[in-house]
Formats: sequence, structure tokens, C-alpha cells
Amino acid sequence: MGIKLNAELDAGDSSGYHAAMDQIFRRMKGIIVAMSVLASVAASGAALAEPSAIYLVRHAEKGTDGKDPGLTPRGLARASNIAAILGQAGITAIFSTPTVRTQQTAAPLAQRLGVTVQPYDPRAPLALVEQVKALNVDGAVLVVGHSNTLPELVRLFGGTPGADIGEEEYARLYQLLRGPDGQVKTILLSSPPVDGAAL
Repeated sequence: MGIKLNAELDAGDSSGYHAAMDQIFRRMKGIIVAMSVLASVAASGAALAEPSAIYLVRHAEKGTDGKDPGLTPRGLARASNIAAILGQAGITAIFSTPTVRTQQTAAPLAQRLGVTVQPYDPRAPLALVEQVKALNVDGAVLVVGHSNTLPELVRLFGGTPGADIGEEEYARLYQLLRGPDGQVKTILLSSPPVDGAAL
């Protein structure tokens, strides 16, 4: 199942652009909160409470300096947008690789929720999956990773990753929900654009 929210905007029309962005944020928040509530209800009968939903996102736009670059201003803005989108999704745990760019992507939501970002080794995806599944939490989980690690994580969590993530693709946001039958539903969302430029 895929959900795509795009705004065809004239970058020069500031008022129209911001109104459209507000509309996208409201729609995204509504979708995520509604799906999280449904997942919580579906999981309420389980003896051991696994996360009600698992969100996976690639780090936002990165710089080009050094071996471990941080986010660009555009990337920092996207990280703030992700925090706004997921702020009401019931997230109680956040996992990120140790790189600066993933940590900076996770930071706005972690600060907003008062949650400590837990590091994981991207070279050991199965260990992360087992750690997340073992969480006895009444809430959702966010995992921040990389373009070449997220698809494998989605598969290991039981989801369907879709096409490979392109080098310049930063908007993809996965939502994984486990139904009463144990099957995982993959919902493909997008973090909204941070300016009028094409993503």
C-alpha cells in the first residue's frame, strides 16, 4: 500500500506554498495518528507487547565535507519536519546509527519527546530487529538509517521495501504495522519537501 502526498507549487508564491505545506502536515499527521491507533488496538491482545508500529527513515540531506558529514541546512529542516510529522505517532524508542547525519536526523524528535536515541550497528541489522521486537513497550519505534541499509531492515521486520532508495532520495518514510494475523503491512509515506525545489 502506498500513500503519496505531493504539492505542485510555484516556489515564488510564498503564501500559497506555506498553505499547501500546512495542509500536507495536517494530512500526514492525521494518517499516522489514525494508523498508530489502529495498530495499538490490534496489538492490545498480545501477551508480549511488541511496538505498535515501526517507522524507518533515511537520514536527511547530508553535506560533503569529511568522512562523517553532518546535515545541510535543507537536511536540518527536513529533520524538523520529520519530528513534526511523528510527534504524535506514539513513539517511545528511537534507534540510529552512530553517524552524525543519522543522529542529527533523529535529534529533533528525540528532543521533542524526551527520548534518548539508542545507537545501533548498521552492519548487524538482525541484532537491531531482535532488539526492537523484544521491546515490551506500549508505543511505536523510529529507526534512522541509510539508503543501503533501510531496505534490508524493512525486509527483516517483515515489510516490503519497494525499489532501491536513490542516492538523492531523502523523502521516503516507512510505516510497518503488524496485523492480528501476524502479517506486516508496509505503508510508504513521504516527509514533505522543505522548500519549493523538487525532491
